[in-house]
Amino acid sequence: MTHVLLEIHTSALAGMVNGPRQFARWAALAADEDHPDANLSEETFREHIAQGDEELKTLWKRHLTTWDFAESPAWSPDTAPHTDARRTAVYDRLRLGPDLRKALDCAAPVARVQSPTVITAEYIPWYTPERASARSFYWTAYERKLRAKGWPDEAVASLDEASRAVVERLCDPEQEAARQAKGLVVGYVQSGKTANFTGVTAKAIDAGYRLVIVLGGTLNLLRAQTQRRLDMELIGQENILRGADPADVDTLVGVDYVGDGDADWPHFVRHGARPSTLGAFDIERLTTRDKDYVRLAQGIRALAFDEKRDTNRPLYDPVNLHHAAARVLVVKKNKAVLTKLVKDLKQIHSILGEIPTLIIDDESDQASVNTSDPKKWQKDSTDRTAINGLLSQLLGLLPRAQYVGYTATPFANVFVDPADAEDIFPSDFLISLPRPQGYMGVQDFHDLDSPVPFEDRTYADSQEKAHVRGIYDPEDGSTDDRLQEAMDAFVLSGALKLFRTAHGVPEAPFRHHTMLVHESVKQDDHAELALRLNTMWHEAGYTSPTGHTRLAHLWQTDFAPVSAARAPVLPSPTSYDDLRPYISRARQLIGSGGRPVVVVNGDSDRYFDQLDLDFDRTPNVWKILVGGTKLSRGFTVEGLTITYYRRTTQAADTLMQMGRWFGFRPNYRDLVRLYIGREESFGRSKSVDLYEAFEAVCQEEETFRARLSVYAELVDGKPQVTPAEIPPLVSQQLPWLKPSARNKMFNAELVEERTPGRFVEPTAHPTEPAALAHNTRLWLPLLEGCSSDQEQFTYYDAANDRTYRMSALLNVVNPGSLMPVLEGLRWEHKEPFAPNLHYLRSLAARPDLLKDWLVIAPQHAGRRSLAASIDGSRPLAISRRERRAGRGPLFGYISDPKHRATATRIAGGGTPTNDSATERLVTPGRGVVLIYPVIDRDTTITRGTLDASQVAVVFSVIAPANALPTPTGLLHFRAKDSSKGATVSVGH
Repeated sequence: MTHVLLEIHTSALAGMVNGPRQFARWAALAADEDHPDANLSEETFREHIAQGDEELKTLWKRHLTTWDFAESPAWSPDTAPHTDARRTAVYDRLRLGPDLRKALDCAAPVARVQSPTVITAEYIPWYTPERASARSFYWTAYERKLRAKGWPDEAVASLDEASRAVVERLCDPEQEAARQAKGLVVGYVQSGKTANFTGVTAKAIDAGYRLVIVLGGTLNLLRAQTQRRLDMELIGQENILRGADPADVDTLVGVDYVGDGDADWPHFVRHGARPSTLGAFDIERLTTRDKDYVRLAQGIRALAFDEKRDTNRPLYDPVNLHHAAARVLVVKKNKAVLTKLVKDLKQIHSILGEIPTLIIDDESDQASVNTSDPKKWQKDSTDRTAINGLLSQLLGLLPRAQYVGYTATPFANVFVDPADAEDIFPSDFLISLPRPQGYMGVQDFHDLDSPVPFEDRTYADSQEKAHVRGIYDPEDGSTDDRLQEAMDAFVLSGALKLFRTAHGVPEAPFRHHTMLVHESVKQDDHAELALRLNTMWHEAGYTSPTGHTRLAHLWQTDFAPVSAARAPVLPSPTSYDDLRPYISRARQLIGSGGRPVVVVNGDSDRYFDQLDLDFDRTPNVWKILVGGTKLSRGFTVEGLTITYYRRTTQAADTLMQMGRWFGFRPNYRDLVRLYIGREESFGRSKSVDLYEAFEAVCQEEETFRARLSVYAELVDGKPQVTPAEIPPLVSQQLPWLKPSARNKMFNAELVEERTPGRFVEPTAHPTEPAALAHNTRLWLPLLEGCSSDQEQFTYYDAANDRTYRMSALLNVVNPGSLMPVLEGLRWEHKEPFAPNLHYLRSLAARPDLLKDWLVIAPQHAGRRSLAASIDGSRPLAISRRERRAGRGPLFGYISDPKHRATATRIAGGGTPTNDSATERLVTPGRGVVLIYPVIDRDTTITRGTLDASQVAVVFSVIAPANALPTPTGLLHFRAKDSSKGATVSVGH
């Protein structure tokens, strides 16, 4: 019966190509001829689902997930994707009963995932669901491949949604008018951007794009990785073999991947025959795994598209377009290679205007951006750097070319001059991809806004405690670094992977096991470090009692408790004796070939070919990798488990790209360790905390994404702003760390940032005593004006089931009383607060938007509370705050996380609470200022008094939640526009 039921359900659901329909009717139609006596009752259906019929559950989960993710479907245009409302609409159309709905919800819960954030110019919709489903040969093959690789339905549906968001904003390949679209897709470091642009490529060529140029890195190793990925998962075996018989050796001479072993071919997509014989079209590769684009007559002919069915019609005419083969090139961002391609295209110029072309630029902020200084250009001309100039030529030669850049660090791209029509500014769309499921990113290494006091954090609730270790051990006071401990952790984690494999965990995630040591960009330093590591390896004594004692201690004090807290369901040794047999095997794998350490710093492709670091072609890479720049962008270090990182840089986007420890760590997240520099010297007089620097930069990245999501909301069905109108949205927290390289930051200046209902916490307070005294005396009248009695507030945190309390002094002041204080403050760096001050200044003149400010001065209770009189003031609560090492004068945080919810609610944000004190103060047009007089850790309070020069009055300000000067837009900014020779104001 199970087989019959599955057959009927499969047939019925397959017929619902335009959305869910009444299931009972479609199932009856499917059963009518072959299984007229089948039991199609809802009770039978529910029983099979409840009893764990996996095939039936998988079938329904796939279809329900597809409907959950559908974007504005005609059958339910008013429900948002992956929401309960959408699922209810699906069930209603299927006409399923409540019991069956509950069973299906248990078997296939609604995926709570984010959709891509899209900032877009207006465009003409053309990529309709009907058109997408009518031509989906390569997308269907790619989707099938992803499922075979073990991708869950939610991940496939999310990729479908994200890739569609890109393709639908390209131009219609069949349209008569030649038009280009340029866009930028922002992912996370090592988060699967290649999967997205492979999906985009599949859908684009299905839709009619016939020339695809993928710019795949600056080294052949990176280019070859991208080529192999496209060959394996999209292009497929039949297109690679081009009619050759895989069983006939004589026909395979010179064919890619032959000789890599028969085991490789099953991993390649198979279409069943040449796609052109199946009613689709073939793909011709103009580059191969081992060969970049070469300038040959054959290459020119391949680009000529001489297979038109109707020579009197252009290639983009549907009669010709959907029968022509697609051409795919994966090329390096290399001047010589791109010059050859440009020259060949010029020789077939007569047809270039007819070719719908897609240009994918991987790591688009590297090499592609024009970094020449406009101040040095001759009048009325633009000087371009080599790769940028060649990209400009490609776009000029191909009037139907669509340019899509991909990066995890978009700062340089959004700084491109939007007025330069020949450049790569994403004028048509900017898409931020959601954080994928299973991804291990900054949130998994930093305790961002954790409400748990640092001293109370555990392996279970602290990412830092679980995964992050300093370069030096803070407990023993030794100046010796922990490189030996990091190496021990590498051996130990390798043994734990082998233990898990032996106890039923799939072996695939543990194929490669690597450690990354990244200290410097200098090759001499790499050689010296590799020598030290090799010596350390041979003296580690991993087969001796001393070595085992050291590993046993590390396992007992670090790995065992972390794994117990983070991965309790995975197999774990009960004692070190259970793990000991696997230590020997891990040591053998790491030391195979007599080379446990591999230096990765060469400049040539030949150098990389000698390293055996092709993670696709090498069966097992268990090595310690030492390097610098070559390991910091594009190069995916597979199986990375232990990282020892000390390298500094002065560009935030470069720093982010160095986070190779971000990525997917299936079945070994708990084993990942990051040894990172804390409070180390940098240059002559600076000290940096690399861990805090990563936290600051990645918080800015998340803020960038969050702001984009605000501007992505449509107003009256139209975009609030286009990409050309969006400011860089990039701020700088660390005085030594710029958002991007200086030569990439010529064209944008943020003037105003509107933040209704959001915390603004300036951190660059001065350190010079006179400036501190000046600021403190500006604030004292507002503090002195506070009520004599303390107000008691409570806030219930439902997520953590905890109630927080705050005692505070209050003072209601008019806008005219606060602005002189804010305007008169002195700063170590005034630029970060200037856009917010501009906004607050504009609110002060709008009594319809801003009625008053509530000053809240939190007070303390308990044994550790501090209070003091400042310059003879009434006693005030004093807090201690640290200026974080590496941040110069910057404080790490301002407001107490426990106070934020109350302050936000009073400013009109959030949802109503059950606290009468809070709700009594909620008034339309009221903003909130949280004030904390703070001192450094080593400042002494003498007889209950402090001098104003000893105190930094730090504050957070929240404008009223409804305080928007205009109904659209949250920003007022100036953008340098070379076409106008002046500034452009947007938002007023």
